[in-house]
Amino acid sequence: MALKATVFKVELDIADMDRQYYQNHALTLAQHPSETDERMMVRVIAFALHADEALGFTRGLCADDEPELWKKDLTGEIDTWIDVGLPEPRRLRKAGHRARRVYLYAFGGRAVDVWWARHRTELAGIDNLVVRVLDPEATTALAATVERGMRISCTLEDGQLWFSDASGTVAVGITTLHGAG
Repeated sequence: MALKATVFKVELDIADMDRQYYQNHALTLAQHPSETDERMMVRVIAFALHADEALGFTRGLCADDEPELWKKDLTGEIDTWIDVGLPEPRRLRKAGHRARRVYLYAFGGRAVDVWWARHRTELAGIDNLVVRVLDPEATTALAATVERGMRISCTLEDGQLWFSDASGTVAVGITTLHGAG
């Protein structure tokens, strides 16, 4: 018998002073049986950074031809493609042809450095790609706060990102490796 996804409900209050975006989002996240809590929280970070009424989660790990999140325009064209992790460059190249802008949120500490050293030259040719690395201590700290029902406040100001819940606040460091965003 196949394992089923675990469903998480997240009430995410976003105060993005950089974009003048203030909104509450009720998110339902399906965590694939092979997905870690850290990876799921990286998806929440990516959502917060790009929050928009048209931004939505996809089938993610269950679909090779879809990102974790995407925003489509009214014609159905993909405006923004957002992936997380350390994918093969072939996947990002393909995404670059399908979407106007592609974002990758890499996480995992030293593994990111090894991945970037191996693929940086190949990824440099994807003009519409932005690669950002999330601070491993922050993603680990956020993973430790995971519950089936979460209420999280997210604040973005002057490029700084903070996540807060009843247990405290985590500052999330972000470094851009490629692209302007």
